[in-house]
Amino acid sequence: MSSSASAAWRPQREVEIVAGTPPDGGLDRSARALVKAIESKRLLDVPARVSNVAGDGGRKAWAYLDRHPGDPHVLCISSSNLATDHLLGASAFDHERVFTPLAILYTEYIAFLTRSDSSLKSGADLISRFATGAASVTVALSTSLGNPNHIALAKAVRHAGGDVKAPKIRVFDSALDAVADVVAGNADICAVTAASAVKEITAGTMRALAVSAPQRLTGLYAQTPTWLEQTMDCVIGAWRGVSGARGLTHAQVAYWEGTLAAAVGTEAWMAELARLYWTPMHLDGAKLRAHLRRERTEMSAVLKDLGLLKSI
Repeated sequence: MSSSASAAWRPQREVEIVAGTPPDGGLDRSARALVKAIESKRLLDVPARVSNVAGDGGRKAWAYLDRHPGDPHVLCISSSNLATDHLLGASAFDHERVFTPLAILYTEYIAFLTRSDSSLKSGADLISRFATGAASVTVALSTSLGNPNHIALAKAVRHAGGDVKAPKIRVFDSALDAVADVVAGNADICAVTAASAVKEITAGTMRALAVSAPQRLTGLYAQTPTWLEQTMDCVIGAWRGVSGARGLTHAQVAYWEGTLAAAVGTEAWMAELARLYWTPMHLDGAKLRAHLRRERTEMSAVLKDLGLLKSI
């Protein structure tokens, strides 16, 4: 049953939800959780499937969406990376000027993790290492330079008095690959969304040093202090949302806003929030557009301050 019966438009064929990471990557988890929520309440009259278009820091997915102008049957999982990529000059794509933002669904905070046998035992140890030799630290990140993960890292280095450009950065298309890089001993730490290292923390192969949340997360992260607790001002979340192609009609936008609002209210969605350490953050319409514009301004200032801004 459609969640937007009064809309003048509804999908006429299968809906494709594009994720810019490989299966089980961060954006893929978002897409599959959304499909699960939609199916739990039969919010669509047509099938929905996840399509993985990974590569180039998620930019291949945006290029794919850009090839479907005016098609409301192709949606893409979005994030603040789209704004930072544009500000860094890495991409010509932009939230509002190129695509049709539909909703932000949730945010997830960034965990700084290391191998369980590392000499780094706490966030304070990492700050000390940055202070004495930031260039000696190798960091694994996903999915692109300048994103919230990288900004959180730069804040930690700057807090220590180090050069934000000094650490060696290894960038991966999936947080899972960044985590694996640390486990393999190729990087000292990774800065990834908290859900990305659940398997390794459970297995005892990694430990978390800090999280960028305003307060401690629950479950496996209950004993991990925030950066705020460790005297560093670093509260940064990586939100996930949904965007459509350029040129969608008002009726199509209204339909998807209603359907996505219904999806985040389902029990299935709430269960995924708890399981994956996600924090609810549903925005659409005017509030969404205001958030994107405010974020662009804030990100511009932060990236400029950190010496990372390439384009405005």
